[in-house]
Amino acid sequence: MNVKKIQRLWREEGLRVSVRRRRKRVGASTGESISAVAPDDVWAIDFQFDATENGRSVKIASIIDEHTRECVGGLVERSITADRLVDELELIVVRRGLPRVLRCDNGPEFVSHALADWAKDMVGISFIPPGQPWRNGYVESFNARLRDECLNLNSFYSLAHAKVVIGDWRHDYNHGRRHSALGYLTPAAYAQNCTHRNP
Repeated sequence: MNVKKIQRLWREEGLRVSVRRRRKRVGASTGESISAVAPDDVWAIDFQFDATENGRSVKIASIIDEHTRECVGGLVERSITADRLVDELELIVVRRGLPRVLRCDNGPEFVSHALADWAKDMVGISFIPPGQPWRNGYVESFNARLRDECLNLNSFYSLAHAKVVIGDWRHDYNHGRRHSALGYLTPAAYAQNCTHRNP
């Protein structure tokens, strides 16, 4: 008896081993789905992937202020856990203060206990419905530009190289790129000129 013969007998008898499928976790929103009307109303978060020349993956987290279109923070790592994401959010909050709502998809980092414990009663979390990325349009648009103008044009020979190149691109996006939706100001300049603030 060998494996092929056993497989043939199983196939002839119509036998199957049932595959237990994991249920996709869907996060329960703790904040309403609001439109950003002031800086730091809504931060949108999303991930995308690239790779270095040796084939090792690079995970990129982008955090966008939906009102000012600023990239307020981001991570470039081999792997980004929920705890690492919370650490990055803590650093941004020290600099900018808390947002009212975080908008994100139902990825494992976002539906984790670590992020829920961090947000608790301070920050609402608004999960977009599964399979509807257009509900998180600002960060999706940012990621598309990052992909077209940076990731597709550069070959990264190390993680450190990727961090520097992506960091430079983000800085240029915030301080050098004018947006028609912002009265042809850069996101950083628009944020500086904003008189209405999140209480």
